[in-house]
Amino acid sequence: MPRPVLDENHIHPAVRERVASHQQDIVREVQAAVASHPVVVVGMRGNPFCRRARKALDADGVAHTYLEYGSYVSEWRRRNALKMWTGWPTLPMVFVKGALVGGSADLTRLIVSGELKRLLA
Repeated sequence: MPRPVLDENHIHPAVRERVASHQQDIVREVQAAVASHPVVVVGMRGNPFCRRARKALDADGVAHTYLEYGSYVSEWRRRNALKMWTGWPTLPMVFVKGALVGGSADLTRLIVSGELKRLLA
């Protein structure tokens, strides 16, 4: 089932460009990393779940690229663009072979089940 996204026809023409271009630099940066690396973790400083995801990948011997955007009090507006783009509400955002697989707990489940290794094979 596709997630609901406000149809462009329901955005007034005077603000469409602003909506479309809002914080797109961060989105393009993450898209480029996801296209170039098998595993990407998007996180922020001071978030224990971001650290947990990276430690789990390290313990499983999985190389990954880490992109860090601010902390709890900085760059939160920029991070909102990533949340809007993915529909994922929290950090970290973990991507495997171009697909969003969720956050730290979701990654841990993939590692424990062996699914992460299968996805990367």
